[in-house]
Amino acid sequence: MRSLLQFSLDLFAPQEAVPQAPAVAPLSAGDGLPPAVFRHPRSNREARLGDAIVGYEFRRGKRRTIGFVVGPDGLVVSAPKWVPLYEVSAALEEKSAWIVQKLGQARERHLRMASSRIEWKNGAMLPFLGEQAVVVIDPGHGFSDAGAVLQEDPDAPPGAPRLRLRLGLAQQASADQIRDAVQAWLMRQAKRVFTERLDHFAPLLGVHWRKLSLSSAGTRWGSARADGSIRLHWRLIHFRVGVIDYVVAHELSHLRVMDHSPRFWDTVRAVVPDYAALRLQLKDEALAPWS
Repeated sequence: MRSLLQFSLDLFAPQEAVPQAPAVAPLSAGDGLPPAVFRHPRSNREARLGDAIVGYEFRRGKRRTIGFVVGPDGLVVSAPKWVPLYEVSAALEEKSAWIVQKLGQARERHLRMASSRIEWKNGAMLPFLGEQAVVVIDPGHGFSDAGAVLQEDPDAPPGAPRLRLRLGLAQQASADQIRDAVQAWLMRQAKRVFTERLDHFAPLLGVHWRKLSLSSAGTRWGSARADGSIRLHWRLIHFRVGVIDYVVAHELSHLRVMDHSPRFWDTVRAVVPDYAALRLQLKDEALAPWS
């Protein structure tokens, strides 16, 4: 039986490979400010990197080189079992500017996410296909789409949200009930939109997809398997169609090239010429926590 290869696209605070030539201005201790402190929740070692104190998770494993990953929780350092600690410290110092830069970006991203947290009540705002939609609790009407309907407000003033998501819930509905109703509606829209975009790009790439599954994975926007199975995170429905198209084309391209070689990126570029800008937007966007 043929093994099923799988390739994935990271989301939220994606893990990053260390570039060869990091460039960032170090924090200045001369400003009289205390040093920045970054501490992984499972930190077991600590280092002073430039003017920052970094508590990181240190792992030993079967690998050939020292690796650095900045993820949602902070810095993880992995090293072969035979590498002495002084070499790990030297490698940390060499990449200190890049590490501090990425930790700062991750912290800023977390703060943006926290500030955009959705309050689940009448009048809540949520992103849908690149626009803001206002949640309207409307118990007096029945809706064909399982208790929800999206409407446009023709009288919305310039710059104000024009979309209204009307929910057939009681006015005293709890925050959890409102959130769950919105999520159910968004997931139905995600299935519909993703299917349309898969059907659009598959013939252009000369591939056939077999099955679409919606994912709630905490670290992936999407994945593809060699048998034609595609998984896409349902929260992609928050983004404009262009960004969704990049992820769809990315995963479908893996049905032709099951790696991230230059040939793979040429395949993506053939159907989404501006994929690099869309990829950057997807990476930089900070979606509000859902719970």
